Amino acid sequence: MLVVLLVIAVVVTLLVAVHWYVWRRLVRDTTAGPGAARRAGTAAVIVLPLFTVGAFTAGRADAPFWLKQTFAWPGYLWLATLLYLTLALVAGEAVRPLLRRALDRRAARRPAAPGVPLATADAVPVSSAASPAAARPDAPKSPESPESPESGQGATATALAAPAGETPGAADRTGGPAPDAPGDPGTPVPAASPEGGGRPAGGMSRRLFVARVVGGAAAAAAAGTVGYGTYGVLRGPSVKRVTVPLAKLARGAHGYRIAVVSDIHIGPVLGRAHTQRIVDAINATQPDLVAVVGDLVDGSVADLGSAAEPLARLRARDGSFFVTGNHEYFSGADAWVDHVRELGLTPLRNDRVEIGGFDLAGVDDVAGEREGQGPDFARALGDRDRARAAVLLAHQPVVIHEAVRHAVDLQLSGHTHGGQLWPANYLAEMANPTLAGLERYGDTQLYVSRGAGAWGPPVRVGAPSDITVVELASRET
Repeated sequence: MLVVLLVIAVVVTLLVAVHWYVWRRLVRDTTAGPGAARRAGTAAVIVLPLFTVGAFTAGRADAPFWLKQTFAWPGYLWLATLLYLTLALVAGEAVRPLLRRALDRRAARRPAAPGVPLATADAVPVSSAASPAAARPDAPKSPESPESPESGQGATATALAAPAGETPGAADRTGGPAPDAPGDPGTPVPAASPEGGGRPAGGMSRRLFVARVVGGAAAAAAAGTVGYGTYGVLRGPSVKRVTVPLAKLARGAHGYRIAVVSDIHIGPVLGRAHTQRIVDAINATQPDLVAVVGDLVDGSVADLGSAAEPLARLRARDGSFFVTGNHEYFSGADAWVDHVRELGLTPLRNDRVEIGGFDLAGVDDVAGEREGQGPDFARALGDRDRARAAVLLAHQPVVIHEAVRHAVDLQLSGHTHGGQLWPANYLAEMANPTLAGLERYGDTQLYVSRGAGAWGPPVRVGAPSDITVVELASRET
């Protein structure tokens, strides 16, 4: 219990720190001061994470389905947006000093104009060395000197000497001394603020200008990334084709096609239309068999039963088969097993069937161990004829070593989502033996699908959703 509380405290602290950083860079630094824009930005940074907390809390609680949907869209999308906002703003930290330096150099090269404050890299004293004319009393006065009638009685010169943000006569109004004329020895020309606080044309400080450029670019990058990733999920999965040779596959099963789909994640965000898109894509491949390898749903049969109904229209010569994933055990696994059976799918709960030239086995997910269920490889594979090829349906790739011990030829899995949101793929890769695709472990091959849906944010970045048609090849041909 103490460990759980410690983890919760660390997560909450991290989220608070990240939101404070985003508020500072995207709200405080980009606004000139207190006002409507800053208040609106602050309110958004407070309210949006509350939707995220509500989405996760309502998803795990017995909340009304309409309430889950209300929290899910804004809460999950903000979570994905926060990730890419933070990454973009952190990358922008390297750009800020470069942009300020470029603006300072540009200001230093720009010729002075009447009424515009001078800004140079360093304060430069105007002395006798810098102004030979001022060093010689008998030298003729410059036409621009204060005494020259053509100079407007020195008003322009006084304006040039005034520090940034002051105007001629400002000191007189405040009771302070008037600024020295530029011809006076030792009078410096003000330098740009080390923080880039000088004001380019238009009156905006360089600091504010840089903050708005970097913040705007970060917001645009995050919005574009999340928008494109959301479009990819809502458009539906693409179809991949993979050929897998099996040494023990009978010649008659050569070319046998299994449509593998995992992690559909029907829920408050992805509903019936999502299921229908997947069914249509599978049927278009005309498979011999359909394998649904877990994480079908994120919710109860009462809430999502109707959204799963398009599965009844799956078409395959040898039928459709289903194994549980970890999310079924958050949603009532037994009730869902009964429901998919009503829809015409065959659940394989630590069971096996003979399909032509190979055995097809399926095991419950390891999450079922908390409920006294879980995978039972001895029951599913223990008494089979090992001269026949065996294909195993198991949601999580981590059981591959058990599959190797039981002489499985091919394991079909999902669970990883391919990482779903870059750079989470690096974490998923550390937690799973295979992130996505086909790999060999001894005499056993493992194929991991990236999944057809999404969990949490309906967004995928760097890990597009897929349905895979696995074509078995016999080495006897």
